[in-house]
Amino acid sequence: MLASIGYAVAYTAVGLVLLALGFLVLDLLTPGHLGRRIYEDRSVSAAVVLSAGFLAQGAVIFAAIWTNATSGFGEALLWTVVFGLLGVVLQAVAFLVLDLLTPGKMGQLVTETGFHPASMVMAATQLSVAAIIVASIWP
Repeated sequence: MLASIGYAVAYTAVGLVLLALGFLVLDLLTPGHLGRRIYEDRSVSAAVVLSAGFLAQGAVIFAAIWTNATSGFGEALLWTVVFGLLGVVLQAVAFLVLDLLTPGKMGQLVTETGFHPASMVMAATQLSVAAIIVASIWP
């Protein structure tokens, strides 16, 4: 039981670091400070995009842990880090590709104070990228 608690703590710590990294990358892709856009400016669009990013990253982390748990703790933790980083990178690439394919600047649109439909498109993109990654690692 103590080993399981230790594993849970380790996976959670890695997961939190990966979520923070995802936040930082999204913050770099959007103008201004993303946290301020959400909590001070009350940007619904930014909150939608960040929430979808967290859910997407969480799905990738979950799938990496779930599918690799029987291979031993060290190896499973390594795969969790690898796929988690892959999720961050591929979500950033998808953000940039969508920015190229659509009018306006995606970062600006998804951090507007009011609701902008582009935030739903970006959220769907993030969740779709995560689903693709999850499908690629699921047995």
